[in-house]
Amino acid sequence: MPIFRWHEGRRLAVSPRRLAGYALAVVLAPLLTVLLAIVHGQLNPATDVLAFVIAVIAVALLGGFAPAVLEAIAGSLLLSFHLLPPMHTFSIAAANNAAALSVFIAVAVVVSLLADKAVRRAGQAAAAIAAAEPIAEADRLRTVLLAAVSHDLRTPLAAAKAAVSCLRCRDIQLTADDRGELLATTDQSLDLLTHLVASLLDVSRLQAGALPVFPRPADLGEIVVRSLDAVGPQARAVRVGVPCELPQVMVDPVIMERVIANVTANALRYSPGGSPPLLTACAHADRVELRVIDYGPGVPEADRDRMFLPFQRLGGIDSTIGVGLGLTVSRGLIEAMRGTLEPEETPGGGLTMALSVPVARGSAQADHDAPGRHERGGSGSTRHQSGCAAHPSVVRF
Repeated sequence: MPIFRWHEGRRLAVSPRRLAGYALAVVLAPLLTVLLAIVHGQLNPATDVLAFVIAVIAVALLGGFAPAVLEAIAGSLLLSFHLLPPMHTFSIAAANNAAALSVFIAVAVVVSLLADKAVRRAGQAAAAIAAAEPIAEADRLRTVLLAAVSHDLRTPLAAAKAAVSCLRCRDIQLTADDRGELLATTDQSLDLLTHLVASLLDVSRLQAGALPVFPRPADLGEIVVRSLDAVGPQARAVRVGVPCELPQVMVDPVIMERVIANVTANALRYSPGGSPPLLTACAHADRVELRVIDYGPGVPEADRDRMFLPFQRLGGIDSTIGVGLGLTVSRGLIEAMRGTLEPEETPGGGLTMALSVPVARGSAQADHDAPGRHERGGSGSTRHQSGCAAHPSVVRF
């Protein structure tokens, strides 16, 4: 954090490095004088001067030119007063000692300039390297993106184009079933294109920090129900256990739905027949954890971090669909809500994705009786009950 000083009515910043150099100059000169005075009879004046030159170099490397000049001035005065005869006076008796002191001052100034310039160039080089790293990463992502676009986006585009061309062709006699099938192909291809483009835009916004997120208290059970509806009919096989007494969570419901839908769809893709994924939830202190458990082939521990990198697709199941952005987007979205998404091994085989989000402030496990979440009276209808009814596989404990 820079320190400010005033110069001619203007506020100028003094870097911490420069302040550290001044502090070292103030401490090092008298300390070195004391040490040399202790062994004064064993060293000659040239050795004393060399010791102060080394001190000036150290100050210059740490704080730059100005602190080094201060060290040189302080060193010359202390040398003259305490170490060069006659003692305790600023006069110098021997001409060679005077010459040595003059050479010390000149060398100290030159060395300070060179050391300060070297440190500045090293800092500029480090800054240039740091600036080049994002550019190199952007180039790498662009290369991978072009490869993804050339295959994953071209496939649905080609399917939609072929279907529309057949529908427009007057030379081909199409039945009503044929037209319906071609229209369905076009619709599916355009849906896939929409999903792929949305994922690419989400990654871009996440990297730029420009994705709008509006966390607010929400019921996780209702979010789970809407997420499974968004996955489609195949989500009816998913087993769900979300306790009714869970506290409200502090999330953006729309974004949380997307995260759960992405992770659940991924679990369905890799789950074997007869072993559908399981969603469970529980509260721990000020966090609520939702676990999406599948019993598929799992992912080796060495590859789990790589799962969340853009354009990564592990395994050979359904590998021709998507550009490998689902988990990247999911982790970025949940981290934008101060949550986490971590992979774990499922006992017995498979992969468990643990989603952790903060509890809404003021929410407690008993707040499911709060107004607006349960209707009081004899209607027997509550928001929780309607959520369970909306998805028959949701089981409440």
